[in-house]
Amino acid sequence: MSDEYISQRVRDIPPSGIRAFFELTEGSRDTISLGIGEPDFVTPEHVRAACIRALDEGRTKYTPNAGLPELREEIASYLCNGFGLRYEPANEVLVTLGTSEAVDLALRTFVEPGDEVLIPAPGYVAYSPIAHLHGAQVVEVKTSAEERFKLTAQALAESLTPRSKVLVVNFPNNPTGAVMTEEDWLPVAELAVRNDLIVISDEVYAELTYGSRHVSIASLPGMKERTIVINGFSKAFAMTGWRIGYACGNRELIGGMLKIHQYTAMCAPVLGQIAAIESLRNGLEAMEAMKTAFDERRRMFVKGLKEIGLPCHEPHGAFYAFPSIAHTGLSSEHFSRKLLKEAGVAAVPGHVFGTGGEGHIRCSYTVSTQLLAEALERMQRFMRVPERI
Repeated sequence: MSDEYISQRVRDIPPSGIRAFFELTEGSRDTISLGIGEPDFVTPEHVRAACIRALDEGRTKYTPNAGLPELREEIASYLCNGFGLRYEPANEVLVTLGTSEAVDLALRTFVEPGDEVLIPAPGYVAYSPIAHLHGAQVVEVKTSAEERFKLTAQALAESLTPRSKVLVVNFPNNPTGAVMTEEDWLPVAELAVRNDLIVISDEVYAELTYGSRHVSIASLPGMKERTIVINGFSKAFAMTGWRIGYACGNRELIGGMLKIHQYTAMCAPVLGQIAAIESLRNGLEAMEAMKTAFDERRRMFVKGLKEIGLPCHEPHGAFYAFPSIAHTGLSSEHFSRKLLKEAGVAAVPGHVFGTGGEGHIRCSYTVSTQLLAEALERMQRFMRVPERI
């Protein structure tokens, strides 16, 4: 059948640029992939064992739509103890199919056709297409390496119009690794309150903040009631395939999201929820060990990028480096394809992350230090051949 049956909104959105480069590496044994944001660690053994026990006990039924009560209680306790965020488990916590469903639910709940959704850029590739699918007008708010890729109140103020309704933020940031301090957030929060913005705060990398404690915009005065905090277990807990995320906010906002979730997903997978409970109860030590490993890789890899002639701002969160390749004169797409073909290193071209991404590549340091060292050696050899670049 012809694609004329596909809605115009779907036809308008591009395929994921991250996935495109991931697919180019499939089947290649010699390629070092720095393209996908997935920990190389497996889910800890005790978490897997808890799920095996649950299977043996026959725990294969639906759960309540909002998630297992004990998981919602653990999430509320974890956020309170770890980040100073207080939510009522019964009606302010919603367990979702990963953080992706949570973002989708939030945008569907709050956006009317024609509303403007403000998204700092460079930013994660999914936000703009999801907003577009729900009829929103996307406004990219530029961040820059000079400002350490932080969201500034000035940039946000310059992007506001009477149609601005939702601000989507993601710090620690994918792809830049940028973080926001309380001092950074305060003027942004004041603008959000003054302009009556709803904030969707994707904090899936909250645990992966190096050298400082993660600060959620929801913790600032006047922000809890207008912010949906989204997090999950994929990144810091090495549970990408389990597809468990969550959204927290005031009961009216979460109630709206729950309505859609009831009809589209029913509930998150029961075994994933059991794994999440075990992770929160007994997995924080393993999570900290993984964080320590990522931090070691971060420092080693960023130092190495600078030494081979790829300027890179210091990422203080997540597990990505976002070096500049602007001095090569190549577009990020051309550079990435040549790097893959001629050096066997896969990185994601920066342009797929929106405004300000061109002139950079995203490298994920979620592989071993040995592979990172080999990737740096290959990149160095690649950079040494003038005709290649």
